[in-house]
Amino acid sequence: MAPRNNNPVRQPIGLLRQLEPDGIKLPHLHGYWVVRVPSRRWSQTIGVWHGVVCLEVATRQPIHRWQVILVTSERLMGWAAASSGVRLDIPGDPHGEGVPFLPENARNILAWISMCSSVTSLKPRDQPKRLGQVCLPSRFSMSTSIRTPELGEFDTSHSIAVRRFNRTHGLIPPAVEDQDVQLQRCLNQLSQRQKDIEKYLYLSGIRNSNVHLFYRLATKHVKDIAPLIYTPTVGDACLQWSHNYVQPEGLYLSYSDKGHVASILQNWPHHVEITVVTDGSRILGLGDLGINGMGIPVGKLALYTACAGIRPEATLPLTLDLGTGNKALLDDPLYMGSRREKLSSKEEQEFMDEVMIALNEKWPGIVVQFEDFKNPFPALERYQNKYTCFNDDIQGTGAVVLAGIINAVKKSGVPVKEHRAVFMGAGSAGVGVAKQIVEYFTREGLTEDQARQCFWFVDTKGLVTKDRGDKLAEHKVYFARNDNEGKQYKTLAEVVDHVKPTILMGLSTMGGIFSPDLLTKMAQWNEHPIIFPLSNPSANSECTFEDAVKYTNGTALFASGSPFPPLTYQGRSLQPGQGNNMYVFPGIGLGTILSKATIVTQSMIYASAEALSTALNPSETAQGWLYPEIARIRDVSVTVAMGVIRAAEEAGVGRETRIKGMKDDELEKWVKSKMYDPNEETQRVEKEVYSFIEGVAAKEGIRDSHL
Repeated sequence: MAPRNNNPVRQPIGLLRQLEPDGIKLPHLHGYWVVRVPSRRWSQTIGVWHGVVCLEVATRQPIHRWQVILVTSERLMGWAAASSGVRLDIPGDPHGEGVPFLPENARNILAWISMCSSVTSLKPRDQPKRLGQVCLPSRFSMSTSIRTPELGEFDTSHSIAVRRFNRTHGLIPPAVEDQDVQLQRCLNQLSQRQKDIEKYLYLSGIRNSNVHLFYRLATKHVKDIAPLIYTPTVGDACLQWSHNYVQPEGLYLSYSDKGHVASILQNWPHHVEITVVTDGSRILGLGDLGINGMGIPVGKLALYTACAGIRPEATLPLTLDLGTGNKALLDDPLYMGSRREKLSSKEEQEFMDEVMIALNEKWPGIVVQFEDFKNPFPALERYQNKYTCFNDDIQGTGAVVLAGIINAVKKSGVPVKEHRAVFMGAGSAGVGVAKQIVEYFTREGLTEDQARQCFWFVDTKGLVTKDRGDKLAEHKVYFARNDNEGKQYKTLAEVVDHVKPTILMGLSTMGGIFSPDLLTKMAQWNEHPIIFPLSNPSANSECTFEDAVKYTNGTALFASGSPFPPLTYQGRSLQPGQGNNMYVFPGIGLGTILSKATIVTQSMIYASAEALSTALNPSETAQGWLYPEIARIRDVSVTVAMGVIRAAEEAGVGRETRIKGMKDDELEKWVKSKMYDPNEETQRVEKEVYSFIEGVAAKEGIRDSHL
């Protein structure tokens, strides 16, 4: 209960009666009553010298209980375009229960509330409403009604005035630090940790305690930080997720929650624009990890923010606990998922239907990215024309590889119709990649059948053929060969000798399967062989950059899934290409959000690949690179997002009217203006706080304040 004091709202009901407009009776009263409170005691409790109290009488129907909604401003909530509130149940109401609500224009009201003598209880709103773009829980302490700082506000770059405003003054060391000093401390502490998993855990701690500092570090040192927060380190993080668990970092939906998914989503406090969803059934090349796969959505969304400027609070890491077939996890006493066998396909589909409906009811237009499902095709095929969704394993991987292939084909000097591609690995990712390349080949003049005949797929049983004698998975049928004349090729080496490919692609997770002998033969058959070992993590890569260079005499056009260091060969400095999905999925997400696309079309995915292939600068092109410098990833994401936006417009699925008719330079400027920049957050906060203080001071005639 809040302490009592002598303030102007000691009798709220009586006060409202005094303010009641003529002809409107209290049971039908609605709107906002603003009461100025010059009391120093009031102002001190909320961190400003003077303040404004906003009382909202919440009515849809005649009032059943007097309820006062305490509405906070954008700054108090600490996020852009955000407002929220708490409900105060006022005693003396002769009627029954009521339903609190907040209208859309609540975000325009600056109301700074501390405590009220007539308050008997303080509760968060049962059903938070969307206000502007973000709706967050109240920061008021449940016991004292005094505002509680968010973790992200313990930032040593904040001025003393901002610290007082945020109620963090004295809770952090007194020095007001330059952001470069903060980053240097982080880099020093990072260098003291020997193992990558230790660095991952350290960075997770920063992200959860000072989100803007984390993203300042990630954006400024993206080439060094990205491998630590996503592949390859995230693989180890997932393997140890339940053992290293410290704090919640996303939302878990278990099959036992079936029928109640919508109510569980209400527990997520932010307005969400994009979510990454996994069931953990096929994490990287590590297999079924159950809920330990949460590291994937967390890491992926960190890259959406770092690489494409999607605000961190607008992202939702989401893991579906649908059981696991991993016996080691079920026997592990520290495993934090439900201990049930993997669900049937029918049960999974029913649960996914409920999840997709609930997500789109809670956050209409949310972008859903599916990730690391063992069989990703059913969900994509079921939802892609109904909801705004895509699968990065299939479409994102296909797009980023296609961008590299476009540039590699041009550099190889071999006409499109003469290329022959052997794929080691016939899973969903490999098929998705090949279908993207088929579309490119058709746009270069081949028929679809001619383009399809340029591909040979190899799985654990050998060349994928229609007469192999086993039942092929549905996604393999499209590329199954029928020209093998009854002969079955059992190994990759046999297939390579038979085809003499110009392109050797690996998505098998079989580390080192591109042997020195195969690489040497590729160089014998091709002036510039295209070698793409794309499996993650690095240990699963089909070959290393060093081997590809060594055994092709430095002639290979190379791109891998995981990073490899540059090297010097015969006096030349060679830079490996990395066909990392982070080149495209952040831009796909950003472009889809900004265009307000109703669905993600195949033309939007293809546009992302085309845009990426053009994103190299003259220096990168002159050096023969296939992908841009990763340090320029935010600029690259802008290019990709613009391509996606244009494709959404052409497909008629984009609903954002403000960008229609924009020239490219205007669109580029507009896209950049919508991106979150952690380097500007401190200045933005300072500006907001001082603007508010000056406004209040001007209204109250105050020349000075303790802030």
